[in-house]
Amino acid sequence: MDKEITRKYTNGEVTVMWKPAACIHSKVCWQAATGLPEVFDPRRKPWIILDNAGTERIVDQVKKCPSGALSFYYNNETDASAEVTTETRVEVVADGPLMVYGNLTVKDKNGQEEKKFRVTAFCRCGYSQNKPYCDGSHITEKFSG
Repeated sequence: MDKEITRKYTNGEVTVMWKPAACIHSKVCWQAATGLPEVFDPRRKPWIILDNAGTERIVDQVKKCPSGALSFYYNNETDASAEVTTETRVEVVADGPLMVYGNLTVKDKNGQEEKKFRVTAFCRCGYSQNKPYCDGSHITEKFSG
């Protein structure tokens, strides 16, 4: 899958962007206990239907995406990757990735820099095929830590 693919879904007020290559398939967006299954349903095409919930509920759910594969911007904003103004926070997810919330600049082994906003999931298990980012391999490899 092309790492540059970004799919966009809008309800006229907000646009949700999904980067398939960044998705770690945590199910946070669509499982009934944690998600908004009326909006996010991977068994359906398109799998995101923003008309099925209010904008603020959608935004609140997108903010919970652990990989940052889902992001959003309000359609009246001009910069879809606007920096967040919260303090940077790091969280270790049991048996999962290292979550960093806030604005980051990530430099790869070749010196290329990439800006990250809101939330970024970093691999802790060592199995990711998209290092330094988590790709969900910890689940299939039954990582414990």
